[in-house]
Amino acid sequence: MLTPEFIQARILEALPDAYVRVRDTTGGGDHFEAFVASPSFAGKGMVQQHQAVYAPLRPWLQTGELHALQLRTTPSIPETPPWQP
Repeated sequence: MLTPEFIQARILEALPDAYVRVRDTTGGGDHFEAFVASPSFAGKGMVQQHQAVYAPLRPWLQTGELHALQLRTTPSIPETPPWQP
């Protein structure tokens, strides 16, 4: 079973400058929601931003261990990011 911390760590390995928050939406360890803000997204479309986030998670998506990941991406961190700890 995956955890939000595991998914966050994989995303940060690929996007070290990112602000990342992940939460389990069902409690089952396979459906997650992520908010990712990274300056590297500047000038990129939403599809390219999402591809950058999905890339480090591909092995778990391919096996189905990560069944769903709803993404919100932006090149800048909003003043009030979602799900602040």
